[in-house]
Amino acid sequence: MSNSAMSRMKPAKPEAPKPLVIPAGTVLTVRLGQVVGSKISTAGQTFTATVASPVMVDGRTAIAAGASASGTVVDAKPLGRFKGGASLQLRLTSVTAGSAEQAISTSSVVRTEAGKGKRTAVLAGGGAALGALIGGLAGGGKGAGIGALAGGGAGAGGAAFTGNKDIVLPAESALSFKLEQPVEVK
Repeated sequence: MSNSAMSRMKPAKPEAPKPLVIPAGTVLTVRLGQVVGSKISTAGQTFTATVASPVMVDGRTAIAAGASASGTVVDAKPLGRFKGGASLQLRLTSVTAGSAEQAISTSSVVRTEAGKGKRTAVLAGGGAALGALIGGLAGGGKGAGIGALAGGGAGAGGAAFTGNKDIVLPAESALSFKLEQPVEVK
């Protein structure tokens, strides 16, 4: 076939590939690049992250796994700053999609930890009472004293575990954010 015959078969203008549009509602799962927490972070602070799993649109990769992302701490309240407990609110603000960093708008991820002041005291006291009861059944008076100490220790340990605590999300924690607006990948 001659060159002139081939040129007649080609369309006059090559069609530009359609841009990928990531629809609103798409979930982006990222891994945090550093520790964030209700006590150690402040509102307005930025954080880094990497995309944990690729985002596909029409069978094409719109955002690759490992792409960089960043976000903002919307709110961080340590325990005791407001009634009840600790609060941490994060939002993604940008992600590398295609070959460029894109500003994005996502829903917030909110973590709260309720204060458990009264329940903690009940758990610690209840552990000692339960320990004394078990110790008394097992070994009489002497066993009751030992059981009370062991039970009290278990109660206090339980209180430390279930009691008042600030929210800490270590580096590499996976968080999922939902896009509030579509993103066009350039």
